[in-house]
Amino acid sequence: MPEIAVLPGDGIGQEIVPEAVAVAQAVTRDRDFIWREYLIGGAAIDATGGALPPETLAACQAADAVLMGAIGGPKWDALPAPQRPELGALLPLRKQLALYANIRPVRMTPALIGASTLKPEVVRGVDLVVIRELTGGLYFGEKGRRSAPRAAYDTLVYTEEEIRRIVRLAFQWARARRWKLCSVDKANVLESSRFWREIAVDTAREFPDVELTHMYVDNAAMQLVRRPEQFDVVVTENMFGDILTDLASMLSGSIGMLATASMNGPKGLYEPAHGSAPDIAGQDAANPLAAILSAAMMLKYSFALTEESERIEKAVAAVLDSGWRTADLAEPGARIIGTREMGAKVREAL
Repeated sequence: MPEIAVLPGDGIGQEIVPEAVAVAQAVTRDRDFIWREYLIGGAAIDATGGALPPETLAACQAADAVLMGAIGGPKWDALPAPQRPELGALLPLRKQLALYANIRPVRMTPALIGASTLKPEVVRGVDLVVIRELTGGLYFGEKGRRSAPRAAYDTLVYTEEEIRRIVRLAFQWARARRWKLCSVDKANVLESSRFWREIAVDTAREFPDVELTHMYVDNAAMQLVRRPEQFDVVVTENMFGDILTDLASMLSGSIGMLATASMNGPKGLYEPAHGSAPDIAGQDAANPLAAILSAAMMLKYSFALTEESERIEKAVAAVLDSGWRTADLAEPGARIIGTREMGAKVREAL
């Protein structure tokens, strides 16, 4: 019987994850799933003293998929860096589960064109996927401080295999979409980027039917807001991907609409792209749609339930087409509802 580890986490994670679970359960009620909830992040620190309790890690390793909300908040910011929710839970979880590929689709829902801060003619028709390497690079390299003279350092290292496997995955995604792959680097400055580009070019020989282009990360950031329709699949390293995916979130109207999957084959951790938003936590004001769409990705990629996944996506679109909005998507004339009611609207639309 498939088992899903559910990690609500902190802040609005406690509110949006139950809505995502309820929607997923509504669309899979004729199937047997085991849903079990575990502590992570600040909530785990408060309860156990650690951001990633051994019980949670073991459960995630044993589960068929992981559905997470968000972690962190000002309450835990004063802790030493390795003990904070982000470094103490999220990065170790990715590493322990070998979740080397982060997949973030960015698609403009026609009903939300007015919610974007960009001009309608810029965001209309946006449909791209950013594939980010997730377990290497600057975030996982050696880091530290020196005392004489005072200095700090972070080391960026990528092996050939780390680059090749993420680039090969991106080529496979491009082959299943519009046959275009843009590899983003900083090869004019960084040796690691020059190495990245060499491996990307070499891997391209396996995919002669896919067009490979290269773009410096600073230009890619500009092009994403200047002419985003030029992109189909984008592949890049860890830190560049972290920055570019948040930038790309505004192409969909709100970061509250972006689902994300961190994958290692069929094993995946699914979570919304946004943070824990402690300023609105507990107010029934958070947008649950990114969490709901993350659950849809989970059904598709970890359990091959494509029809159920598409039903959720269509239900979300139908709710938005009907004019229902959470506060982050507010437009003149929109009907503003809370977290729980938005979740209920999606279930009704199923």
